[in-house]
Amino acid sequence: MSARATAGDGRVTAVLGPTNTGKTHLAVERLCGHSSGIIGFPLRLLAREVYDRVVAIKGPGQVALITGEEKILPSDARWFLCTAESMPLDREVSFLALDEAQLGADPERGHVFTDRLLRARGREETMILGSAAIRPLVRALVPEAEIVERPRFSTLTYAGARKISRLPKRSAIVAFSAEEVYAVAEMLRRLRGGAAVVMGALSPRTRNAQVQMFQAGEVDYLVATDAIGMGLNMDVAHVAFASLHKFDGRRNRRLTVAEMAQIAGRAGRHQRDGTFGALVDEGPGAFGPEEVLAIEEHRFPKLDNLYWREGAPDFASVDALIASLERKPEPGVLRAAPEAIDLSVLKRLADESWVRDRARGVAMVKRLWAACGVPDFRKVGLDPHARFVSRLFGHLSEGKGHLPHQWFADEIARLDTVAGDVETIAGRIAAARSWAYIAHRADWLADPAHWAERTRGLEERLSDALHQGLTQRFVDKRTTALMRQIGADVGALPVTVGPGGEVSVEDHHLGRLDGFRFTVAPDARATDKRLLLAAAEKRLKGERDRRGAALAEAEDAGVTLGDAGELHWGGYRVATLAPGPSLARPRLLLDRDLDCLDKALRERVRGRLERWVGDRLKVRAPTLPLLADVARDAVASPELRVVAGVLEAAGGIAARLGMRAAVEALEPAERKRLRGIGVTIGALDLFDPRLLKPEAARLRAVLMSVRGEAVTPAPAGATVLARGVAGAVLASGFRPLGAQAVRVDLVERIARAAHDARHGRAPFMPDPALSVSIGLEPETLARLMAELGFRAASRDQDGADAPPAVPRWVWRGRPPARAVAVMPTPDNAFAALAGWTGTRERRG
Repeated sequence: MSARATAGDGRVTAVLGPTNTGKTHLAVERLCGHSSGIIGFPLRLLAREVYDRVVAIKGPGQVALITGEEKILPSDARWFLCTAESMPLDREVSFLALDEAQLGADPERGHVFTDRLLRARGREETMILGSAAIRPLVRALVPEAEIVERPRFSTLTYAGARKISRLPKRSAIVAFSAEEVYAVAEMLRRLRGGAAVVMGALSPRTRNAQVQMFQAGEVDYLVATDAIGMGLNMDVAHVAFASLHKFDGRRNRRLTVAEMAQIAGRAGRHQRDGTFGALVDEGPGAFGPEEVLAIEEHRFPKLDNLYWREGAPDFASVDALIASLERKPEPGVLRAAPEAIDLSVLKRLADESWVRDRARGVAMVKRLWAACGVPDFRKVGLDPHARFVSRLFGHLSEGKGHLPHQWFADEIARLDTVAGDVETIAGRIAAARSWAYIAHRADWLADPAHWAERTRGLEERLSDALHQGLTQRFVDKRTTALMRQIGADVGALPVTVGPGGEVSVEDHHLGRLDGFRFTVAPDARATDKRLLLAAAEKRLKGERDRRGAALAEAEDAGVTLGDAGELHWGGYRVATLAPGPSLARPRLLLDRDLDCLDKALRERVRGRLERWVGDRLKVRAPTLPLLADVARDAVASPELRVVAGVLEAAGGIAARLGMRAAVEALEPAERKRLRGIGVTIGALDLFDPRLLKPEAARLRAVLMSVRGEAVTPAPAGATVLARGVAGAVLASGFRPLGAQAVRVDLVERIARAAHDARHGRAPFMPDPALSVSIGLEPETLARLMAELGFRAASRDQDGADAPPAVPRWVWRGRPPARAVAVMPTPDNAFAALAGWTGTRERRG
């Protein structure tokens, strides 16, 4: 293990306690009271915040800021504010402090904090700041330290679970991923007018601009990652946890009680009490009673171990470096740190022969390790990051050891654009941080000062664009200004409806009026806008009444019928057809959006739409309503009513076999009546040929779908379809015959031609021209002839001189007259209604 601190015999003090105890403020006071000093912080944002405070006291010429990607280092600097990783341990200073020392238990960065705890000392005074949970480890590792525990200045109380819409003002909602932060911020924009966003990945410039909006009262809510728990000071009254689980780089786990308390402790400041809670009151996102009690009373489990890795590795060779970094600590409270990405990259590069050839000697091994230490700001993972570091070291280990000017310039130029959404700009900032980190390495570039300034300017431009993007996306400033302007006088609001249905108050878009439905715009759903929305709804009544009157007088061409039975007007659904007393008499249901109209106007609209439907039926499918009338004609015979009812229920096309008994029992006058309304009584089917036309077929399909029966219209103009394709069924007007389906009116034409060609029971050959022109295959024709009552003639009947390849047919004749019972088909219901017994004597 590397030696512990021997920098001086100065006093070591460990100031421990919960949040809001003034530990950081005390450290800054002690820093400014010494002739020189260093404070190491867990976050770049926090280092920048304290840097600004110290500059205000000491002046910019004597205060330095050192982080991985930002360095402000005056030549006369005496006070240094740094991230823990960037603390200049080779510089002797009077005072040194380490903030959030309990982060030594963090698997990813813990070894850095542990190393600073063990080795970093001030000449006169050293201060260790952290949670009380680290007390036994400080006692074990730094026995000379004086431990001072500070109580919290204010009370922290559990306030229970509250929905986002019920959170009090000055609340911070904490989430644990950028996606979750953005989702919560979007919800707050919709419900409460907007929120500021704070994440550790933001640049200090963006973070400060966002926090300033919150501090100035431009927004009342803040959405943050757990970075808020690391000492970022804001006037927060309540902390709400969007989740109690986080991904720690290896697994998704529940927060420890200490982590919960660290974040919850941001509520309340100085003497003002604070509250904390969750967004749900049950499930994994809710606090347990033990967790609540521990947080309120600041009682947390003590830490048992800190992660350690050699802080002064051996640079004699690549293998010596790896071995020293993988060395185990002495038995005790220290444990070996998990393999960090810098070590993983080093081991990956050590497998390359060219890397080993170049990394010879202490200086080059140190250079290789420095390259491996470039953080993966972009979070691309080991393989892509290792390739990037490999390219870096390739340049750093050849020639003068500088990165190519053109490569660096091209990468900066590629990132120097503010186009894109929030996520895109945030990604560019992450990439820019890598190049800023490189630019602050003094011996990696020919002109590091120039490129450090260039990367700083790039980050500022991207940060300003990100702040603007976050504000535009998550804050509705126009609504706030409008509310302040008009107060609560909703009668003074000038609500207007644009030609495209846009509803607005002055220049503020509230939503859209689509037909009769008012859809609120997503950015108009804030609680502060309830007066605006109520006024809009009130002022829209006149527009809706005007539209209702126009619909009641609409021209036929202005109304359309959809495939599922919905009626549209002006492109919007206004009604839907539902099953009625019969297929030709569907019910009409007005859309619920029309409930905003008064009863009299709704009835006018209903009457107009019902007339429109009736007119469509009379024009395109006149047979259906006429069949419905016949089926309910009390004067008609039961047989006629059965046939009409079954045929109407089938949409005007039905097989004769299913109602054979009733059809063959019809009187001549009844047959004439059916033909008069358009029905063809065919040999195999009953149908109205007009229903086979495309518009009529579509209307039939709609009416059938309203009743829950799926019917697919056949392609327009089709005469024969292959079996299995859409529309090749009798319900669509095509009779299946073998491998083909033939349109029913053509089936009837072939049947009549066959009967016209025969002479009694003598064998005959139908004219093949008709079947060929239709497109019937020989097997289909044979199947059809058989169903029509014909059979193939035998060779004896054909005669010896008959051509063998030409089929000839013989009429089998009609069955003898007999009483025919009703068959078990859909006509039974109509037979029962009609009072028909099914025993009238059959006629030819």
